[in-house]
Amino acid sequence: MSFLLDSRLKRECFEIADLELSKLLLMNNRSVPWLILVPRVEMVDEIVDLRATEQAILMDEINLVSKIIQKQFSPDKLNTAAIGNMVRQLHIHIVGRYVIDPAWPAPVWGNLPVNHYHEGEAQQRIQLLRHAVCV
Repeated sequence: MSFLLDSRLKRECFEIADLELSKLLLMNNRSVPWLILVPRVEMVDEIVDLRATEQAILMDEINLVSKIIQKQFSPDKLNTAAIGNMVRQLHIHIVGRYVIDPAWPAPVWGNLPVNHYHEGEAQQRIQLLRHAVCV
C-alpha cells in the first residue's frame, strides 16, 4: 500500500520536501511559521504506533524542523504537538510563536484567523524552507 496524505492536510498545506521518514508541509497561514511533519507510514495514528527506529527518526526530524524555524524566523516560543483530533493520520505540528502573534498566548488551533499566503510569497517561503532542509 502506498502512502496517501490526508485530504485535509493536502488542502490546507503546501508540500515542501520528503525527509527520511516524513513529508514536510507548510500550513497555509502566514500569521506564524507553521510546519507539519507527516510520517509516510500507512495506518498510523499515534507516535507510539511507530516502530522504535521510526520514532527515533521522527524525533530527529522534529529537532531539525524546530532548529530551522528558530534560525529562519526567530520565534519567542516553539509549539510542538501531535493532536490528531480532526485529522487522524499521524502528523506533528511545529509552530513558531511570537508574543505579538494574533493568538498569543492561546494555542493556534481555533484561535488564529485565516491568513493565507499570497502566491509569490508562498513560493518564496517554500524555497527558503527547501534550501534550509537541504543544507
